[in-house]
Amino acid sequence: MTTPDLDLVRELDRERTYHQTCRTALTGMVDDAAQQVVTGENAFASGADAEVLGRHLRSRAKELRLEPDSPLFFGRLDFDGAAGDHSRQSYHIGRRRISEHPSAPPLVVDWRAPVSRAFYRASASDPQGVAVRRRFGWAPWSKGEPEDLTSLEDEHLAGPETEGGAAPTGAILTGEIERPRVGPMRDIAATIQPEQDELVRSELARSVCVQGAPGTGKTAVGLHRAAYLLYTYPQRIQRAGLLILGPNRTFLAYISEVLPALGEIGVRQSTVRDEIARHPVRTEDSDAAAAVKHDARMAEVLRRALYGRVSRPVEPLTVPDGSYQWRLGVEELAGIVDTVRAEAPPYATGRERVRSRAVRALQLQAERRAGPRSALWARKVSTSRGVTAYLDRVWPRTTPEEVLAVLLADPEAPGGPCDGILDPAEQRAVRRPRRGVPSARTARTLPWSAADLVLLDELAGLIERPEGYGHVVVDEAQDLSPMECRAIARRAEFGSLTVLGDLAQGTTPWAARSWPRLLAHLGRPEAAVVPLTVGFRVPGAVVELANRLLGALDVDVPPSRSLRSDGELTVRQVDELVPAVVRTVRAALAHEGSVGVIADAPEADRLRTALTAAGIATATADELGTTAARVTVLAASAAKGLEYDHVVLVEPAAIAGAEARGLHRLYVALTRAVSRLDIVHHLPLPGELGQPPDGR
Repeated sequence: MTTPDLDLVRELDRERTYHQTCRTALTGMVDDAAQQVVTGENAFASGADAEVLGRHLRSRAKELRLEPDSPLFFGRLDFDGAAGDHSRQSYHIGRRRISEHPSAPPLVVDWRAPVSRAFYRASASDPQGVAVRRRFGWAPWSKGEPEDLTSLEDEHLAGPETEGGAAPTGAILTGEIERPRVGPMRDIAATIQPEQDELVRSELARSVCVQGAPGTGKTAVGLHRAAYLLYTYPQRIQRAGLLILGPNRTFLAYISEVLPALGEIGVRQSTVRDEIARHPVRTEDSDAAAAVKHDARMAEVLRRALYGRVSRPVEPLTVPDGSYQWRLGVEELAGIVDTVRAEAPPYATGRERVRSRAVRALQLQAERRAGPRSALWARKVSTSRGVTAYLDRVWPRTTPEEVLAVLLADPEAPGGPCDGILDPAEQRAVRRPRRGVPSARTARTLPWSAADLVLLDELAGLIERPEGYGHVVVDEAQDLSPMECRAIARRAEFGSLTVLGDLAQGTTPWAARSWPRLLAHLGRPEAAVVPLTVGFRVPGAVVELANRLLGALDVDVPPSRSLRSDGELTVRQVDELVPAVVRTVRAALAHEGSVGVIADAPEADRLRTALTAAGIATATADELGTTAARVTVLAASAAKGLEYDHVVLVEPAAIAGAEARGLHRLYVALTRAVSRLDIVHHLPLPGELGQPPDGR
């Protein structure tokens, strides 16, 4: 064994021993957290203080207890002598801080700590005081056993290079990026690139939009920014909350393990539909009706419908007080209503302002005549029959369901809320005839569509402002309608947003064609749009093929490029589709990793049956992470946001022709492969793809 080899072995042994020390320290942290819960329960403090302390300690103990078994560090920084406070210091970088005692120097530094920034940003041209950046190579799916540390790689950024035993620069990083995808998405803390790190570490007050081409890591950036904000601004985020919004539950299942792996648990991960689900969806709209209901103009229609219930007083208000009656004239009452309307508070708040100001006017009148009145007197007048009846006439109570039911029962009413906003055809499209006039009670029992829920949420926000979040991460944002954007904006009114998406992957009828317009609907027109165009996930040949579609997608998106020259792309035109797909899947199973079979919905059902009959275990997209089957058969409509090592894409022409935005759907399906893409087709390929060389 040569001297460099011996040096490498010795260095690996030292790092394995250090890792074992870190593991022992982490075990001590877990035990100590459990003991603190017991101690905290017996703490002498006020009830509220004890509850807060107990909740904090239990959360900390749970967080450490749920720490996944995995390597405790993935990198190391060795600073040179000119690095200020870090001069001659060495830090191991991992997913969480580990120390032998809370006041002791850390054995492992959290990847989010300020000193860790250099691990992602330092370069030969800007070493940032780093002499050596070390990356560690762990066996795939390692749980952190010492023997799983198989390699290390040193990158000398300052000072003379030493012989050591460093692996070729970039080998470990490349291997980690290209590791097979099996099961849910994993974190990228070890592989964050400088342009990604800049987005991840954006300050809390800054809203940012990431236009990310396939494979550029935009979803990972959003999740890691969430973890960074939770670490950097714990009190502000915990007080206001953090919300992750994905396009569907399959996608949420796919990303569900990322934040726990980074040490963050209890973060709400949801969909827009789940957030606004006041009622179950029990009916469907026509395409024309859904398009109108998701249009931004509906916000003004709904505002008119709600505030159209407010009317100016037509008779005085009289309130008996013993043998005397206090009286407010019509003009004074009208002035109160007009002033409150001009202030534009939420509808429910406006009603209470009208009540309190009318009562205050009565109180002033009474005090001028008979002296001061008590708070009890004011409360009695406020709830009197006369004041309540007056309010019900000029600013009546209502519910979102009642307002929407009345609106949809007669949207064509002359001078009604739709007049001058929706054209006659649009008014007819949303009309839903009812028997009788809907009331607040009967409206709740009506069957509501998915688009109706968006409108009900808008009305609910007009009536009473919802509680918001300190930060909201929105993935696949390009598919949001203007009205869905408004629902998100209400929940982030006093917080910030991370908006993630790709205009080229927009597949809904209302998908965005430009980011500025969508950001305006989200209430963040000032948010910077940052493009990510360099991919690490999708092989270069696949990216080149997908880029051929961009010209036909009617969006201003630059072509992406991949740093990967590996990967395989095969295109086969066959006479019999199903047998060819079965053979292709069998061949794919000879390789390591996951296999995704993507087709249009009817074909996906047929292929699932054929593969099962051939003895190949399959799963659906909804079964992600709940089955051992390596093969997932899914419709192209369910593929967004997912990734597979080997993709078998079946009949691209059928996917492209299945819907108005079929080419966008095909663009999504083409870019799900991490290592290999097999295109199997019988029909000619869509012309936009050109004619890649076929293989048999």
